[in-house]
Amino acid sequence: MRYKLILTAVIISVLSFWGCKPSGNIEGKKTLSVTIDPQKYFLSTIVGDHYDVNCIVPSGSNPESADFTPSQMMALDKSIAYFKIGYLGIENTLVEKVSKGNPDLKIIDCSVGIESVGDPHVHDHGDGDHDHHHHYAHAGGDPHTWSSIKSAKMIVANMYNGLLELDKANEADYTINYNKLQSEINQTDSIIKAYLSKAPSKAFIIYHPALSYFADEYGLDQYSIEHEGKNPSPSQLKELIDKAKAEGIKVVFIQQEYDTKNAETIAEAIGGKIIPLNLLSYQWSEEMIKIAKALALEK
Repeated sequence: MRYKLILTAVIISVLSFWGCKPSGNIEGKKTLSVTIDPQKYFLSTIVGDHYDVNCIVPSGSNPESADFTPSQMMALDKSIAYFKIGYLGIENTLVEKVSKGNPDLKIIDCSVGIESVGDPHVHDHGDGDHDHHHHYAHAGGDPHTWSSIKSAKMIVANMYNGLLELDKANEADYTINYNKLQSEINQTDSIIKAYLSKAPSKAFIIYHPALSYFADEYGLDQYSIEHEGKNPSPSQLKELIDKAKAEGIKVVFIQQEYDTKNAETIAEAIGGKIIPLNLLSYQWSEEMIKIAKALALEK
């Protein structure tokens, strides 16, 4: 009990301290906020030392159902701009909350120009006629836009344009960093294509269909384990295993926030392997290449 009282007092003191702070950090830098770590990587690369970049959703959390702490909300409230990824419904709640306390907060939508993807490469493993379906708990298709090279380029372009609206004086620095980042994205694309050219199957299994943009860009098919947002029935699981065997699928991706039991069952049945997936990784290029490398069945 004594420990809890002391801990509570410390937390209150820290929050009070931050609540009295002026916008920006003690070094005088202003803060920009993003929703997820891949955005943080993109934006931090472009801004260099000109701004601090605050990320709202920590790596390992589910951005579609995250609960935000008072400290996270305070950091967003003290930001001069919020770069939202665009298709996460929870961002609308965030903007609504923070705009009451910070009406001058500039909102920059990183999804401008990105077409929503959901249907083309997400198959219903329980329909029997190979029709195309998607199973999303969120509206508007797959929100993981950053899993595509094409979309990533649009995201960073929207960031760059938003930055110029905020700080035209440092355009030269931003342009240099932006061009370097675009070159890195192009290089990542080349590496992905090289691995996928060696992939024995152009399809994969994933628990939750979060690679729709990746699949769409590279002509792949993703089969989701979950069915309409729920665990599959035994018959649906069998149909998915049969389909995987017929198509020579050997890769089962599993996001760290989901249960691995069904993925393990499928991987064992098809003689495949489970590949942990972290689409919220700060190391965006490494994670994208990891996906392609796995499909090429390379260690």
